[in-house]
Amino acid sequence: MSTPANWYPDPNGRADLRYWDGEAWTDQVSTDGAQSTDPVEGVASSPEVDALTVGNAGEADMIQKQITDQGIRGAGLTGQVEGGGGTILTEPVLVVNQKAKLIELNNQYSVFGQDGQQLAMVNQVGQSAAKKILRFVSSLDQFMTHKLQITDNSGQVVMQLTRPRKVIKSTVIVEDAAGNEIGRIVQQKAIGKINFNLEANGQTLGSIKGENWRAWNFRIEDAQGTEVARISKTFEGFAKAMFTTADNYVVQIHQRMPEPLNTLIVASALSIDTALKQDS
Repeated sequence: MSTPANWYPDPNGRADLRYWDGEAWTDQVSTDGAQSTDPVEGVASSPEVDALTVGNAGEADMIQKQITDQGIRGAGLTGQVEGGGGTILTEPVLVVNQKAKLIELNNQYSVFGQDGQQLAMVNQVGQSAAKKILRFVSSLDQFMTHKLQITDNSGQVVMQLTRPRKVIKSTVIVEDAAGNEIGRIVQQKAIGKINFNLEANGQTLGSIKGENWRAWNFRIEDAQGTEVARISKTFEGFAKAMFTTADNYVVQIHQRMPEPLNTLIVASALSIDTALKQDS
């Protein structure tokens, strides 16, 4: 199966992202949201081969099943949800699919709207070769810093998420493209049901609450405890769950909240898997 055209981690390691045109790597690169050109050197493999990826997270029928199926396989939505402006910060439904890999050395997610159109990519950046080796042979990388970069389809950075090294509980720092802090997603307890606060400028604006100890579904609430969004993990079968790294989510945003809470809600959907998985 061919790898779709999009931005992927630079296999040459000189930039954050490099554009794959669907057939070959190009000289178009992006670092910290700034695009430039850089020659491709000695890279013949596609992103799928490099990442030991299986399947395609962007299949339209799979995305629709995630949105409409009932139970653990989907969010159970019926009909088109009105509203939306075609970006991850304005769409009422987001489908967040992790690339299914036999071995995961670099976290990668694709984000789609309810119509199946890709809106953004989430790529882990800044990993050293030593850190990738640790991920391959152990789980010690859970105590290290992890940084995710969210880019739109043109390669422009939308936001950056950093989970600093931790001992017991996780914090995710949410920044804009220029590195200015927007807010934080702060874990409240280390055992039991997952609970994170959404914080900005020293205030708690909302929270994320796991509905069971397995962290399967999450309620996102405002400061008054009203549910304003929901994250539903979708299950694609035991084989994929056992033999690959893929985790997939459908995000339903019931009402658009003012900033910075709106961005923190979207960031929570893009980072909660990293915050939880790296703590396993």
